[in-house]
Amino acid sequence: MSVRLDGLSLTRAQLVAIARHGETIELDAGALERVRRAADFLADKVSCGEPVYGVTTGFGSNADKLLGAHRARDELPGGNPESHDGTLLEELQHNLVVTHAVCVGKPLAREVVRAMLAIRVNTLLRGHSGIRVGTLQSLAELLNRDVIPVIPEKGSVGASGDLAPLSHLAIVLLGGGEAFFGDERLPGAEAIGRAGITPVKLSFKEGLALNNGTAQMLATGALALDRIERLLATADLAAAMTLDAFAGRSGALRPEVHALRPHPGQVATAESLRGLLEGSTLVDIPYHLVPRFRTWTAGAWSDPADQAQRFDIAWDYVPPSQRHGREAFYDRFLPFKGGKKHQPQDAYCLRCMPQVHGAVRDAWAQACRVFDIELNAVTDNPLVFPDAENPRFIEDQVISAGHFHGMPLALAMSYVKAAVPVLASISERRLAKLVDPSTNDGLPAFLIGNEDATDSGFMIVQYTAAALVNDLATRAHPASVYSIPTSANAEDHVSMGTNEARHVLDMTEDLGHVLALELYTAAQALEYRQDMLNAARRLAARGDWQALAAKVSGGPVAGGDTAAFEAEVRALMQALAGSEDFHAGGAVRAAHARIRERIAFMARDRAMDGDVRTICTMIERDELLDGAPATH
Repeated sequence: MSVRLDGLSLTRAQLVAIARHGETIELDAGALERVRRAADFLADKVSCGEPVYGVTTGFGSNADKLLGAHRARDELPGGNPESHDGTLLEELQHNLVVTHAVCVGKPLAREVVRAMLAIRVNTLLRGHSGIRVGTLQSLAELLNRDVIPVIPEKGSVGASGDLAPLSHLAIVLLGGGEAFFGDERLPGAEAIGRAGITPVKLSFKEGLALNNGTAQMLATGALALDRIERLLATADLAAAMTLDAFAGRSGALRPEVHALRPHPGQVATAESLRGLLEGSTLVDIPYHLVPRFRTWTAGAWSDPADQAQRFDIAWDYVPPSQRHGREAFYDRFLPFKGGKKHQPQDAYCLRCMPQVHGAVRDAWAQACRVFDIELNAVTDNPLVFPDAENPRFIEDQVISAGHFHGMPLALAMSYVKAAVPVLASISERRLAKLVDPSTNDGLPAFLIGNEDATDSGFMIVQYTAAALVNDLATRAHPASVYSIPTSANAEDHVSMGTNEARHVLDMTEDLGHVLALELYTAAQALEYRQDMLNAARRLAARGDWQALAAKVSGGPVAGGDTAAFEAEVRALMQALAGSEDFHAGGAVRAAHARIRERIAFMARDRAMDGDVRTICTMIERDELLDGAPATH
């Protein structure tokens, strides 16, 4: 399949298909006619001797220098007029590309360069850049024949567009630079030769058309936004699994709550979480039903069917003498304290998930709005208007402007850049709460039985998450607030948007890792929670109130009200036995099952490096998102 480009309708989804999934492109015939008209217009103006910036003048701080009719340097001692095979106008465009290809660093990823090619072709199809149809078609062939220019990642200041990286892209068309073709990194001339593409000799303004624009920051940012969209869905899934593992409360997710503060991302997140938790018998469970973990002992379970348990369970009894002033509470709940604290609200990292995830989702949505506009914008300079009405001067039809300035993209990426560590931070806080016995509502410390005091369990998983969050936070400083003038101050304010977008794309990897670690940990916690509750339910179903009472500490001493205690234990037994199977929401269960297909429950300490690699790969490949509600 191929994507038809017309300069007007390219979407982020199409761009991702081109960049990541190998889709080819075709050029709309009507758009090519616009391109032809602008190129013919520019050629006509040059033939008439009209002065045009970047065509018959120098660039940047050389804009006040008009090109002469012949080369002055040919008159220098040793000059050789026969050594030139083109005009000064052609030399100007050629030199613009070859002298601007000065980036450093590792090559941009193949997907980023493919996206850059598609973006550049699409913007040039608007017909306001002066490029010839043949040159544009050759540029499209780089993409369609998978010739991927080698573009070192660093060197753009984000105005005049991505001059240096786009020059690395364009230089391959001239037979210079380097490119990947197949699995080989080759000289540019060899790469295009193998692909059957003829080197291009640039004409009027074509160098500017090829290297003056926002393609790198736009490509990098669009790919980052695509990744963040799926990471937002992953974050909601991780949060839902953690809430189920806590047997938490759903009131903070209810639609009538969010109708009172209807930020779009917040409303969407609450809806997403409700969908993920649908069918859960853990959320909103009565306090008294939830036992707390107690270390396994040989005599913990008398029934042979329970001998395989890897834990014991326990409650504390609240005697009548300690219920004064709390009678209304104990009319509703039985007087047993297990794993759930008697409080009507969860910690912020659970209760405020809609507000935090939602704010990140809103930052993402704002960036998407900006980037969707930019995908079909003209971003080079000067702009050619061949059909301008009643032009008096050439300046009415070839207009110098500032569309190459990346600040709209830069500020949008700054917003997202600040949001990424926020999403990672709340995930790490949930993970930390899961492993801490003082906050995990009755789960084992570090989610391991540790019968012999030799097991660390999931202790250090939280360390890694903390390290990643700190690293993300230190990288969140906005590049867009720090302009460094260039081109002898002719370009005295730049956006640094390319750095911003590159940082965000890089940061998505660590965000994915933090979410993976939360899911890895939450899967262990969820299994403990479900198994402990269901073990209590099975024990109660036996109908032996004394067996259940053996799990309760603080019962009446000799001479106490044993009848009342028995009645209340029997009430607990009846409530547990009458409960259906305790389990997570449907989407959470499905994700947990996929994790368990690849990563076993950890009953005793084992090497965890393979588990961590596996869960990170699963998140990178979006293997847990099937069936999850779509991100809005």
